[in-house]
Amino acid sequence: MEFVPSRDNEIDNWKEVILVYTSALKQIETKLEILNDEFQHVHQYNPIEHIKSRVKTSESIVKKLRKGGYEATIENMVKHVNDIAGIRIICSFTSDIYQIAKMIANQQDVTLVSVKDYIKNPKKSGYKSFHMIVTLPVYLSDRIVDVKVEIQIRTVAMDFWASLEHKINYKYEGDVPDKLKKELVECAGMVSDLDARMLAINEELQNDRNAR
Repeated sequence: MEFVPSRDNEIDNWKEVILVYTSALKQIETKLEILNDEFQHVHQYNPIEHIKSRVKTSESIVKKLRKGGYEATIENMVKHVNDIAGIRIICSFTSDIYQIAKMIANQQDVTLVSVKDYIKNPKKSGYKSFHMIVTLPVYLSDRIVDVKVEIQIRTVAMDFWASLEHKINYKYEGDVPDKLKKELVECAGMVSDLDARMLAINEELQNDRNAR
């Protein structure tokens, strides 16, 4: 059942929203920890370096709704904002990204809503990441609700670049000087080259290990 706030006033509804989306993040994090442990058990290797999660602030949600032309209501927030609950998975190699995405999508109680592959199709700025919108059930005392979570999967190098881009965009309020835009695109190319070279080294290491 799609999540619909059920309380009598806006404050209680907002608290319920935070509760439900926080619960969804806890479930995803637990799933990822189990998958990472299993991967270590089977392959003697951890694909996940670390995980970051957050529930979007009310200010950010309102800003996104207004940008999309929607009235700032809790109902619109739940219906139209897909990244209220967000989780970012950082891994070592680009091959890990697709492995992790596949493992998540194969979870029986996870429904894949959409995918945006900014690794194969980077943004004009040079941004690279793999995005998934999924839903999963959250079990409340009186009902089960399906909650949307945005999952971003990227390498350490991609995350470092994205963090810098975010700081620059914040400082210049989106109006970044052309010189810095050019620098970021060039750095994105360096990041891609680094990821490719590191992956090649790791694959060579694995092949040598398997040959023994």
